[in-house]
Amino acid sequence: MTHRLGLYGGSFDPIHFGHLISARAIAEHFDLDRVVLIPAARPPHKSNRMMTPVELRLAMARLAVDGDPLFDVSDVEANRAGPSFTFDTVAYFRHLHGPATELFWVIGADTLPDLASWHRAPELVDAVRIVSAARPGWQSPDLAGLRTSLGDAAVNRLLADCCPTPEIGISSTDLRNRVRLGKSVRYMTADSVVAFIVREHLYR
Repeated sequence: MTHRLGLYGGSFDPIHFGHLISARAIAEHFDLDRVVLIPAARPPHKSNRMMTPVELRLAMARLAVDGDPLFDVSDVEANRAGPSFTFDTVAYFRHLHGPATELFWVIGADTLPDLASWHRAPELVDAVRIVSAARPGWQSPDLAGLRTSLGDAAVNRLLADCCPTPEIGISSTDLRNRVRLGKSVRYMTADSVVAFIVREHLYR
């Protein structure tokens, strides 16, 4: 029996209910057995922003999903030197789980046009099934550049794997700003994460 494993990378700075609701919608749509949250230590596309240390972001991710059998949290990128390339992470999970496990990499649908710039993108789309969380009202942008880089067949697969997800008006940027301004972030992320942010004096 094939195991279906979702891999959800991101900065998660901090993790919030929008991340988790979208991940659950993806899991239900694609009948995933588990979803692994993978906080990125050094996201190549966010190298110009100072981020909370990855150890703290890992701790918040673990608190957010504690007791939920759908989710795991992986420190694979935290333990790897250099940029957190998706291709390397997918290769790690393929080696870990073997060919019997079908791997799904979760991205936001708004990220699709940028895939051509990802590290080893043509190999990546063959190594893992990339599934996109599409917010209500999302429409496919012009992907001519992506077709040039990856080919029509790959882009058609990517578009077929766009999954409608609920509209959740929460972002990590908003949470950080609210904390900095002394506003509550309760009901935007797990109470355990809120307590951790307060205890560690994050985002002040």
